[in-house]
Amino acid sequence: MAERQILTVPDYLTVRDLAELMGASPIEVMKQLIANGIMASINQQVDYDTAAIIIEEMGYSARPLREVQEAERQAELEAQRPEWRRELYKDEDEADLVRRPPVIAILGHVDHGKTSLLDAIRLTQVAEGEAGGITQHIGAYQIEHNGQKITFLDTPGHEAFTAMRARGAQGADIAVLVVAADDGVMPTTREAINHAQAAGVPIVVALNKVDKANANPELVKQELSDVGLVPDEWDGDTLVVPVSAKMKMGLEDLLEAILIVSEDTDIVANPNSSAAGVVLEGRTETGRGPIATLLIQNGTLRQGDVIVAGTSYGRIKSLFGDRGKRIQEAGPSDPVSVMGLSEAPEAGDRFEVVKDVKVARHIVEERLAEEEGGGPGVQPAMSLEDFFKSFQKGETKELLLIVKTDVQGSLEPVVNSLEDLENEEVSIRILHSDIGDISENDVNLARASGAIIIGFNVDVDNAAERTAVNDGIDIRLYNIIYKMIEDVQLALQGMLDPVYQDKVIGVAEVRAVFNISKVGRIAGCYIREGIARRNAKATVVRQGNIMAEKLNVTSLKRFEEDVREVRTGFECGVALDRFNNFEEGDLIEFVIQERVN
Repeated sequence: MAERQILTVPDYLTVRDLAELMGASPIEVMKQLIANGIMASINQQVDYDTAAIIIEEMGYSARPLREVQEAERQAELEAQRPEWRRELYKDEDEADLVRRPPVIAILGHVDHGKTSLLDAIRLTQVAEGEAGGITQHIGAYQIEHNGQKITFLDTPGHEAFTAMRARGAQGADIAVLVVAADDGVMPTTREAINHAQAAGVPIVVALNKVDKANANPELVKQELSDVGLVPDEWDGDTLVVPVSAKMKMGLEDLLEAILIVSEDTDIVANPNSSAAGVVLEGRTETGRGPIATLLIQNGTLRQGDVIVAGTSYGRIKSLFGDRGKRIQEAGPSDPVSVMGLSEAPEAGDRFEVVKDVKVARHIVEERLAEEEGGGPGVQPAMSLEDFFKSFQKGETKELLLIVKTDVQGSLEPVVNSLEDLENEEVSIRILHSDIGDISENDVNLARASGAIIIGFNVDVDNAAERTAVNDGIDIRLYNIIYKMIEDVQLALQGMLDPVYQDKVIGVAEVRAVFNISKVGRIAGCYIREGIARRNAKATVVRQGNIMAEKLNVTSLKRFEEDVREVRTGFECGVALDRFNNFEEGDLIEFVIQERVN
């Protein structure tokens, strides 16, 4: 028996639409309805159950549209699920995964009350006699609401949120966007929304300062709708909760909204695994040594475990909870501080439990060797030239772009022109679009998401340029719209060839020359400008004449220690491959190849 064709049917549709769905005549459908005791005109609506009966009788099978939409939504959530989460659970059996407390990041405009809201939530959980403990929180804290735990990252601001993501170690499951009811959606608010959406985490809006006389919640809800966050009371899917951090109003409702959203989010872990997670903070305290604040994302961490965090490692001597009390173990979503590491790790480093100190030391040595050899470190964003290769390998089907233009009148046509280039095989997603020069925030978002930055009639500010060069972020600047469109088209077709030019990133002056046995002649240098880098090429200039160029830097030292770079105003020793004829007064230019349009 041949399989029946499955038709996707909405909850309600007209008789005419039902006929078109089956490729039948409306008269034929109306006859079937009459045979089932239903009198309906051609423009009359029927519900899904009625439509399903007629579809079955006419040789097809019916499937609810809402089921298809839900399946697509789940697939989209899975596709957006951060890589760190897939990596954490890749070796886990589904049967071993259980719900864990959601981890919440607070984002929003600088003056809209992020820190006040965090403090207000935390104060509601601390008894009066314990108030002194508030000062001991460790970059995150955990509360309990209706018997369920919630962990808050006490690092408000999307810059911190994105910096953590850029290091491949995102910690948040849900973003709470704080918007002031008397101020509305600001440019920084839109940035925060873009950062949360790029991370693939759901957003709950905390509409703060509703107690103020000039608050206008309805206007702010309209502004939120205009940027894609339609309130649930307007038939959207964003929970917007009125609160006042100052008056302690609406906090219970906000916590309830967080738990509701968490139920629809894939927030699971295996508490029986070895612990793994992210470093929230690293510091060194007098008398205590290196202290690391960790967020456990999977497994259970115990006193005595050996962990590796970046290039730091050690056996945990002491384990403290978020209230500063000594504990023996901590599970998924718990924030803890630990003692016993070799050095303070960096915020955003991933940590994991390993078998013993010997294994930990070996891992760290490998990482240090990779860094010394110019290893990849944090992966740079994809370049426009590389996109087609990645697409061919099946690694991506979406080109992510950040677009900045000089004026509002240019923004819409540029965005529309780029979006028009997508086709059935490749989609184009604009993560963020705005007016103004390209900023460090734009570069951080590109770094965290793998996006490419397109600028039209704008410049790149100094901080953004430095970060982009360091992290290999592809920034494309244009002043002719058809050239921009042509480049993106060629990238989608795999025909765009990269163009590079040499860029001097630093200049060192030779002030002394030393002969060292087994090494040769070393130039004692002072960095006059920029940065001297181990992985750059070197050009030796003497009285305006080039003596040698494109030389490898074989050694870069400060006080007998090998270093990766030396900045302006510092002294260092430099050795070059195939050149040892240094003289005092020589200049050594450090050169990298920079991609240009």
